[in-house]
Amino acid sequence: MKDLQAVFIIPPKVHLLDIAGPAHLFYEAGDYGVQVRSYFAAIDPKDTRIESSCALHFSDLVDYNSITLRPRDIIFIPGLEAAILLDEKFLRSTAAFGQWLREQHAKGVTICSVCTGAFLLAAAGLLEGRACTTHWKYIDRLQQKYPDLQVRDNCLFVESGSIFTSAGVASGIDLALYMIEQLWGSVLAAQVAREVVVFTRRTAGDPQISIFMQYRNHLENRIHEVQDRLAQGLDQNLNIEEVAGNVHMSARNLTRLFKRTTGITIGQYVDKLRVERAAHMIGEGHTVQATARACGLKSTNQLRFLLKKYETALPRRLEKMA
Repeated sequence: MKDLQAVFIIPPKVHLLDIAGPAHLFYEAGDYGVQVRSYFAAIDPKDTRIESSCALHFSDLVDYNSITLRPRDIIFIPGLEAAILLDEKFLRSTAAFGQWLREQHAKGVTICSVCTGAFLLAAAGLLEGRACTTHWKYIDRLQQKYPDLQVRDNCLFVESGSIFTSAGVASGIDLALYMIEQLWGSVLAAQVAREVVVFTRRTAGDPQISIFMQYRNHLENRIHEVQDRLAQGLDQNLNIEEVAGNVHMSARNLTRLFKRTTGITIGQYVDKLRVERAAHMIGEGHTVQATARACGLKSTNQLRFLLKKYETALPRRLEKMA
């Protein structure tokens, strides 16, 4: 496919990164020679100026009814302030937009939501019986409001036919890169990722709540420093005495404080770091040997043992290996 039309819907109080991330990636794809025509449209065609959640305004928006979409064109629906999504009057006001979405879906147009944009797809009836996701904070709320949905937690994005739903905010970038790869190949996707300085391309199987962010909900700066050091030196087999010295503590005191602060031991934390790094590297096609080295393990058997130990948290692509 050499050309594409992409419609970016702008709801009231839209979250900027939800919309700007995917839109910019398709702009970058256009710089590499593919033909992309982008439109920005309000949910209510009468609105030509929308205020975002951080007070930046969008203007000169088009009427989505004026756009003739074709199969495999794309619609992106970003997230918006939760207070609006809880307003039944607002949801009822989106009925005409929902009808338009259903018509586009019937034509074979690909529809993507970012963050709480999934609520707008659900309100349109497009997610009934489908697997889907949203921001981790609103997983339960989405399931309770729409019990017929198969809401999945702790995944970056979910593909269900020609409908894609993604997690919070930055996951829209991951989804957009995936869409670019599906449309124009992995080489172009890698070029775009490099252009926008995306350090690691995440996939649908990667978790929303990474171990690199878990166990950080505390105010103990010394433990934050230790967690950073452990994550950055995973391939170095760091000595606990050396790590403790960096934060001016004894190894014994560090061990106690780490467990009291995070709820798990240093060893358990390192294991979890290794499992997540291994999952990502193997998913990206790295060999088991290279993965073991990057995780600070002496052999592939050690890696297999570790993956088996945490098999309940393993992505499906690793189950056979473990």
